[in-house]
Parts: sequence; C-alpha cells; structure tokens
Amino acid sequence: MNLERLNRITVEAGKCGGRPCIRGQRIRVTDVLELLSAGASIEEILRDYPSLEREDILAALDYAAHQTDHVVLPAS
Repeated sequence: MNLERLNRITVEAGKCGGRPCIRGQRIRVTDVLELLSAGASIEEILRDYPSLEREDILAALDYAAHQTDHVVLPAS
C-alpha cells in the first residue's frame, strides 16, 4: 500500500454526497472499484475516463485496502 498515493483521494462536503472522490473530481472511489470488480481493465477505465491517471486507480485500491485494514471482532 502506498500511503502517499492516498493524497489523490479527496472528500468534500457537497460533492458526491461527501463520498471519497479522485482528486476532487466527481468520480467516486467506489465508481472505480465497481468498474474493476466488473472486470474492466485499468487501460479500459483510463480510456473511458481520460481525466483519470493510472495512479488514481491505484490510489482507489490503496484507499479500499486502508479502509478495510482493521480488526473485526465477532459478536459473542
């Protein structure tokens, strides 16, 4: 995980409902992750979203990894 890349992820009140976006654009992290999970390649995403850079897509993956990196305690 590249923590420096996380600077590409922005959260602004009033933009995309305050959800994490790529570099202040109206492209949400979840949009990028959903495209990847649907089988889109990085090259396809970059072609469809010319304002994105490869590092933006990797930042979305880093962000998701960072958000899920916590201990989960089962209910007893």
